[in-house]
Formats: sequence, structure tokens, C-alpha cells
Amino acid sequence: MSKFFFLLCSLILSITIPSRAQNSNADTALQAIMSNHKVVGMSVAVVKNSQVVYAQSFGLKNQETKTPLSNSDIFRIASISKSFSATAIMQLVEKRLISLDDDMSKLVGFIIRNPKYPETPITLKMVLSHRSSINDSQGYFSLDAINPSKNPNWAKCYNNYAPDSGYMYCNLNYNMVGTIIEKISGERFDNYIRQHILQPLGLYGGYCVDSLDSKRFATIYEYYTDSAKFIASPNAYAPRTEEIANYTMGYTTPIFSPTGGMKISATDLAKYMIMHSRMGKANGKRIISRRSARKMQTMISEKEQYGLALSKSNKLINGITLTGHTGSAYGLNSAMFFEPNKQYGFVVIINGSEQKYIDGYNAVLKKTVNSLYENIILQ
Repeated sequence: MSKFFFLLCSLILSITIPSRAQNSNADTALQAIMSNHKVVGMSVAVVKNSQVVYAQSFGLKNQETKTPLSNSDIFRIASISKSFSATAIMQLVEKRLISLDDDMSKLVGFIIRNPKYPETPITLKMVLSHRSSINDSQGYFSLDAINPSKNPNWAKCYNNYAPDSGYMYCNLNYNMVGTIIEKISGERFDNYIRQHILQPLGLYGGYCVDSLDSKRFATIYEYYTDSAKFIASPNAYAPRTEEIANYTMGYTTPIFSPTGGMKISATDLAKYMIMHSRMGKANGKRIISRRSARKMQTMISEKEQYGLALSKSNKLINGITLTGHTGSAYGLNSAMFFEPNKQYGFVVIINGSEQKYIDGYNAVLKKTVNSLYENIILQ
């Protein structure tokens, strides 16, 4: 009985945990990708059978000090941040404090209407799925851009097509979502995300720079082709301390960038990804209901394959449909994609690379995900 038990345990471990040889193969393959491209640093994490089975960092956290990147370092992950905002909205929907069909004008507190279609309400669902007919032409770092009482050119924030009749990816959509989370919950946006999503999952991260250990920030670099140099992007971690000191709940929320400002490590982002791949539950905690998780993963814009802050693609790994999101800002590129039926997934975060693309993806991201699939998932 005892011998059988140990054999069984060994079999289970061999299925769920890659061997050192597999890890070594994966390390070598990723180092080869980095040597063939201009890359500052890269952190990756792989989930298999709903567990993080591989996590590694390569290259530099800071090229000026030659500090190596480590798995505990955190990055501003850009647009993957949107999924945290959408997850928070689904929590409020489950509490019946809000509905996806609610009129944005009511939720935001001023008129949100496409002037070409003034009788057509723009709903929260349209905003979450980028079908609102709203654009970023007037900027998105302040709600003043779309507020008729603040911007005389507010009408330029709207496209020519009717709400829910077309798709345009729009950062302003999600910065408005952040203000709604504050208005409905009564909690400051960054605090809400930390207390209702990060802490239950046991994750370190957040939207407020001053609440995080700055020693853990991986410097983000933008690559300039003309000089072939990487230049640091300090605005990626701008604390905006003065603005926060004069904060107005439910309006100045874009200070935290609900659309792109989450700071987290690749490993912790992978643990968050497990929650979505397991339909709302991880670390023994249910963050959102199965129904809410399905809604987020249901494609509303079929052509663009976009749901509620999660999209689908069969081009990251050709022929395999994955669910997730990418991010790019200040020179950073990130990807979080999972296969919910087979319970595997990938997180890749690059703090600076040349901007070459394959099938619409940063070339290093795509090659890295494919390498991890071949060397970890298929082994």
C-alpha cells in the first residue's frame, strides 16, 4: 500500500510539475529568443493543471545599474489591467448594485451620449466591450475629455457609427469604469481592487504607486530605432502624489489608470489568471461567479473576438484558441492568455524590446508563448 502510494504521488508530480530537464530546455529556448531580438528583460510564468509550474526571469531589471530581473519584481502591465476593472464590475453586478444594461449617463453623473444618436443610451456593457462608439481622440487621462461642461470639443469623443453597432478599442471606456466602481462601492478604486481581488487571491500588487515597494519596480524602457537605444520611461511609475492628495472620488479616478495601471509580477498575474481560467475561483476563494466569468469570456464583438476585458485569439499559438489580453505602454509588452478547457496558460512581461510584430503580436511575446507551449505544456 505504501509503495503504491509513493508511486502514485510520483506519477502525479511527473504530470503536473515539469522536470529540471524540461525547465532547462525552456530556459535555453527563451534565452535564444532574447539573443535574437533586442530585449532588456523578460519575466514569464506558465500554468498547467491550474498550477504555476514554471516561473523564470531573464535579462535586466535596470540596464543602468545592471540589476538582473527576478520573479518578485513587478511591472506596470498596461491593458491587461482592464480585466481587473471588469472583474470588479461583475462583483458589483452580482450584488445587484449595478447592471450591465445601466445607462452610462446615470452611472458617471454627466451626459454620455453620441451627439449623432442622442436618443440611443450608451450602456455599461457597451463600454466594457468597446462597442460604445467612444474614442480616445480627446485623451483619456481625465474625464474632462468627455464631460460637456469641461471640454468644448467633447463631441469629438464619439465616432460616426451608432452605439453597439461597431467596435473601437478605447482606453477612456475603462477609465470611466473605474469611476463607476468608486461611485457604486464607496471605496477608492485602488483600495477596492486590492481588498476584493488581490488580497483574497494572496497577490502583491496594485494601482497606487506609493502603496507599493518601489525597489520591486522593473524599469520600463522604450526602444528608439533611430538610435538603437533603450530609454527609461519614468512616467510608467509616476506616483502622482499631489493629484491623489486632491482626489475627488468618482471623478479623478483616471489618476490610477483603471485602463492600464496595475503593477504586479508575472507569477502573481498567473495566479490571477488561474481564477479566470477556473471560472472565477482560485486560492480557495470565489472572486466572481461562474456566470460572471462566462460573461467576461463570451465574445460580444465577434469580428474582433472581444468580450468584457478578455479576448480570444487563435493566432498567438496558431490554430489553438486562447482567452486573455495583451498590454503595451511606455515600451512594455505583456500577454496573459489561457486555455480554460485544458487549464493551462501563459504570462509573459517584457520591460523593453524592439517593436517587431508577427500576426499582430510583439514578436518576442509570440515566440516566447509558443516556446513555453512546446517546452512545458506539451512535455
